[in-house]
Amino acid sequence: MLKTYHYNNLSREEIDELVIRNTDPNDAILETVISIVEEVKTNGDPSLRNFAAKFDQVEIDQLYLDESDIDLLAATISRDQQRALEIAFQNIHKFHSTQLRKERVVETMPGVKCWREVRPIEKVGLYIPGGSAVLPSTLLMLGVPARIAGCREIVVCSPPQKSGKINGFVAYCLKLLQIKRIYLVGGAQAVAAMAYGTESIPKVDKIFGPGNQFVTKAKSFIQGKTNVSIDMPAGPSEVLVIADKSANPAFVAADLLAQAEHGVDSQAVLVSTDIDLIQAVNDELAKQLAVLPRAELAQKAIENSYAILTEDLREAIQFSNVYAPEHLILETDNWQTITSLILNAGSVFLGHLTPESAGDYASGTNHTLPTSGYARSYSGVSVDSFVKKITFQHISAEGLEQIGSTVEILAELEGLHAHKNAVSIRKT
Repeated sequence: MLKTYHYNNLSREEIDELVIRNTDPNDAILETVISIVEEVKTNGDPSLRNFAAKFDQVEIDQLYLDESDIDLLAATISRDQQRALEIAFQNIHKFHSTQLRKERVVETMPGVKCWREVRPIEKVGLYIPGGSAVLPSTLLMLGVPARIAGCREIVVCSPPQKSGKINGFVAYCLKLLQIKRIYLVGGAQAVAAMAYGTESIPKVDKIFGPGNQFVTKAKSFIQGKTNVSIDMPAGPSEVLVIADKSANPAFVAADLLAQAEHGVDSQAVLVSTDIDLIQAVNDELAKQLAVLPRAELAQKAIENSYAILTEDLREAIQFSNVYAPEHLILETDNWQTITSLILNAGSVFLGHLTPESAGDYASGTNHTLPTSGYARSYSGVSVDSFVKKITFQHISAEGLEQIGSTVEILAELEGLHAHKNAVSIRKT
């Protein structure tokens, strides 16, 4: 099942090659994305209808559902399902509500006061995947912090289902978030529509959400071509599990498959100090795959995954830091001794009873996370992702006296005499 490599037998070049994922060596994905983006930019709504027919096999006239449509769809799910979504909403809200804090004023010199104030990003676009699996949880993960931040306009795009609508679970999440319209657009074309605006879809200031390689590539391309920013490169999904002999092979296999079933381009990596555990996990993978509804997708993802055998947990963390996983699971009794060594990870799950699935749905942390090694430099989505922090300063007469000569000297040594004069003219 999982091809196994011995960490100490790998060169640095071989490790670097192993950790590369979701590449586009011949720019085939990029070329497709550019053509889609240009089509949407040029032709707007008609192009979106054409792409819905081409990619989603759905003919749609109206590119959105309004509040009455959402209400009808939300009513189709059971009370138990509604309650599960409500609990997830509440936990996500509770965790994220602590992230919006007012900062104090700092007096850097007598009479010189500096501070930051938070302002929401006015218009945000949320992309909710809907290909092989529709993810209402992603709508909660993005919509809750957007609401807490106070974003004035929240634009939601998700691919139409075969019915030409959305499912009831997404609809119920829209109601929980008090969002009254959803646009039936998926893929790179949804990213383009939110970036440039069309007859139906408003242009936004920042685009959020995970997706396949086309969506992720479109987000990165858009950020380089417009003044619209993105949350991060997010997708396809991945997990790295560190496990030793204290781990339960069935638990480990289940966690690997939980990521693998997202799609064929997902990756699930096992790093272990115990060769016997790796074999036991392989046995469990075969057993659990046999009864998995999405076995075909998961099998292909597992074929593109691997296991690493290390001497100890410190080596395991060393490899993990190079890989920089979206999700990192520590299935060991000794997780407390190694968490301080973690440098690069999107979200970390500690111990034998903390499946990554809990974070995906309802523990409260956000599941929109950096992938493909971007955890080296990006954080996952939070309320901070939906706000700007603007600096303010006020200088009194005393403050100008205190700081004025310093600014004059620095401006003069840089040869910027107008800068110096802006201070000098105030001192006379």
